[in-house]
Amino acid sequence: MRATLRWAHSDLRTHRGEALFLVLATAGIVVSLLLATALFGYATNPWQRVFAQARGAHVWLHTDAAADTRKLAALDGVESVAGPYPVASVTVASRGTRASVELRGTSAEPPPVGRPLLTSGRWLAAAAPNGVVLESRLARTLLAQPGDTLTVPGTARELTVVGVADSAEPRYRPGERPGLVWALPSAVPGPGGQVIGLRLADPGDTDYAVQRAVTVLGAGAIGEVSTWTQARAEAQGDNRLLGQVLGLFGLGALAAAGFAVHGAIGTRIRGHLRDISVLKAIGFTPGQVVRVFLLQHLAYALLGAAAAAALTETLGSRVPGRLGDAVGVWQGLPGHTPALCAVPVGAVLFIGATTGLAAWRAGRVPPVPVPRPAGPPGGRLSGTARRALGLRVPPALVLGWHKAFTRRPRSLGTVVRLALPLLLIVVAMSAWTTIDRFHSRPEQVGLPAALTVHADTGLGDGEVRALLERDPQVAAAHPGVEVAALVPGQTATIALRGLGTRADPYPYTLAEGRPARGPDEAVAGQGLLDLLDVRVGDWVRMTVGERPQILHIVGRSIEPENAGRVVSTSLDTLRENDPGLGPSFYQLRLDPGADPHRVADRLAAAGRGHLDVHTVTNPADGLSPLRGVVLGLIAVLALIGLIELLTAIGGTVRESERDLLALKAIGLSPRQITAITVTATGCTALAAVLVALALGPPLAHWLIDAQGRSSGIGAGIAQGPSPALLVLLGAAAVLGASALAALPASRAARRRLADTLTAVA
Repeated sequence: MRATLRWAHSDLRTHRGEALFLVLATAGIVVSLLLATALFGYATNPWQRVFAQARGAHVWLHTDAAADTRKLAALDGVESVAGPYPVASVTVASRGTRASVELRGTSAEPPPVGRPLLTSGRWLAAAAPNGVVLESRLARTLLAQPGDTLTVPGTARELTVVGVADSAEPRYRPGERPGLVWALPSAVPGPGGQVIGLRLADPGDTDYAVQRAVTVLGAGAIGEVSTWTQARAEAQGDNRLLGQVLGLFGLGALAAAGFAVHGAIGTRIRGHLRDISVLKAIGFTPGQVVRVFLLQHLAYALLGAAAAAALTETLGSRVPGRLGDAVGVWQGLPGHTPALCAVPVGAVLFIGATTGLAAWRAGRVPPVPVPRPAGPPGGRLSGTARRALGLRVPPALVLGWHKAFTRRPRSLGTVVRLALPLLLIVVAMSAWTTIDRFHSRPEQVGLPAALTVHADTGLGDGEVRALLERDPQVAAAHPGVEVAALVPGQTATIALRGLGTRADPYPYTLAEGRPARGPDEAVAGQGLLDLLDVRVGDWVRMTVGERPQILHIVGRSIEPENAGRVVSTSLDTLRENDPGLGPSFYQLRLDPGADPHRVADRLAAAGRGHLDVHTVTNPADGLSPLRGVVLGLIAVLALIGLIELLTAIGGTVRESERDLLALKAIGLSPRQITAITVTATGCTALAAVLVALALGPPLAHWLIDAQGRSSGIGAGIAQGPSPALLVLLGAAAVLGASALAALPASRAARRRLADTLTAVA
């Protein structure tokens, strides 16, 4: 054991830089995997906790006021019900901020099913008939807290906030989904409908329960259906995507690190064959030789993994933004400690496995060194190389190119190991540019409008459009309406949207097919196509109230809203089925360079309390932490690439030692000999860059589009880095590799004759 430790210590002193890079790379990989685990837990567990503690309903049905919803309690599989509660749609304002809300009448006792979980304040009481409890996200939007007063624009009513609560139902989204406000029934004048929640004995029967409820009540009585799976997916949102990105790149970096370690050990074994033979000659067993390399690299990996775990545990919750919040919540979850141990252990074991495969070759080295052949296989110059020398191409360039690709299996392995981190860097850069595309060119990713405007009943359609179009920075105001429609089979509702007119169509972003121009033509999001199992060109039938609506899907639009479960047509098409249908909102396209917030403020002021103006939610806003993540991942991948590059340089320098005498004998100067090694390294890096640039952009597009399809937005959102940026990355990699090779190659070319003879021997 003492001899093993002395060998390991000597090797560590010789390769300090490589050891440091291995420790740092392992730490970066384990940190990214731990953050991915934290984000997955943060995405799922808070909502799951609220749903469990609140005994959440698996299905919420919005119906008209005349529906006999009490029949639903007798349905097979329904364990209990929440409600029915009377509801009314109103707009409330606080501190200059307006929001559309669903005012839900409930009792002074918290309901046993779908119970809101108070985070501050108290529940409703008969002594405060105008008291209300706000859903937590709505309260944050309104900057409201217990004791504040809400006004109802256009009326003299005032509501007093007595509490704020978490709910497992779909949350408030400005301009898209109204917020929840619980009040006593007396505070809900003139309810426009009712809502009832169904808690099921088996959550897997959700679709069947919805179908049975629609059958009992009638399709005409159903306004909207929401399920627990939709609420969970919405709550997970961007956190789950961040976790997937971190996990994917973490696993890719782990694989790249394992290959880099494997290559480093293989190169070191080839450079120390004589030393290993001496160890065996003095009594080292093959197992001891394997353990020398295995324990040494396991120690590096263990040090990096332990440092990463300690860093994440102590400082992770202090990171500003969503990552810090995710780590803080994750540290309080039951599975935190096992995950904190399992992830580093798994990374160390993987690196240990790749190390063991390479170290096994060291155990097979014979005790008596086998004389190396006079020339390597394929060492003779090729016809191309000889012709290049005949054309007076500098010998250093020809011999360097020849050295880089003489041993094809070994050269191919080096190129692949160096190309893997470069390929992942290209994928990371593509993720960055895709996020930038959402911000810089939102019209290309399904967000042509910058503002959504809702008007109250005090203004007519013509008045609203005239008011909006008077603003000098409003390019177009498209009237629209959105209704809930039952899908075939009556298992769910989707968003049926009529936006724009045939004379002034809305500019949907199409990824497939063509725009909807004629009667009964529509475009649909990927989420809707998947839900109904249809394709572009098919006809679909849905039910709006008691009226069937049959539409021809002529295109697939990129839909960032409602998980892509949206079918869009013109307002004229919907009016053909319901002549009394009028616009309920307006989508505004602004002039290039216009500030949406300033325009929104001007329009709200011009509307004198009759307009509710919101900026359109950009899905990339929640992915801002991904920028820092991408930078960190690129740094880790660069470290791994640097490890492999140093390994390749060391192997090239060692293999060139035996050729040094011959090269000097034919008249090459030390500078030319140095240029041979530098050229060989540059050619290897260039080959790896070409592989990464050839495979990286297609792989990035496939991964990003696959994520788009799974989220319902659809394929077509990926944006690769510009060619100039890719060329800059490739040039930096090749020039950096050549610069790193220059110093060790120069030292080797100027070695003394005695040292060269010893190396050859």
